Amino acid sequence: MRPALDMNPCEQAQLVSVYALRALPATEAAAVEAHVAVCARCRRDLETLRPVVARFAGWPIDVLRPGPSLWDRLVERIGASEQQPATECEPQRPEPQWEEVALGIHCKLLASNWAQDRVSMLVRLAPGIEYPPHTHAGTEELHLLHGELWIDKRKLYPGDYNRAESGSVDQRVWSETGCTCVLITSPSDVLR
Repeated sequence: MRPALDMNPCEQAQLVSVYALRALPATEAAAVEAHVAVCARCRRDLETLRPVVARFAGWPIDVLRPGPSLWDRLVERIGASEQQPATECEPQRPEPQWEEVALGIHCKLLASNWAQDRVSMLVRLAPGIEYPPHTHAGTEELHLLHGELWIDKRKLYPGDYNRAESGSVDQRVWSETGCTCVLITSPSDVLR
């Protein structure tokens, strides 16, 4: 599934995204503002992006702004890639497949670190499905991408984030609408 912003055929759509991040020089910002005033799709995209950008305001600056060492490594890597002759592409790892782990619960493993007892995966719940109650063996981080998800008495919507500490318990996790989320957790959680 592609994000809605990718479906805007307007040539100015990418500039609108940069404008929403307040990353355009003032000389270009005025032109984007004039364009948004006459382009309904770009105006809609901007209205969609503004609350997302506003959420970043509460994040620590060091999370949002990479340190000098990252910029130095990036510049070095870009320079190195420009100097290397073109070679054949390495074969890519096959795309992980969705696996039905229980009735109405599908997972796609993205990465695993068994030594640290961590996995990253996409999880999809069908409408009306409940995930079993469980105790977290490690910190669990969940970012909801699509649909709605209840975790005990908290209802999550697309874009919401939930963090559960090691030893905490989720009594009821379910989705009335069906949902898809990114889950970073321990594969050693204790199901009840």
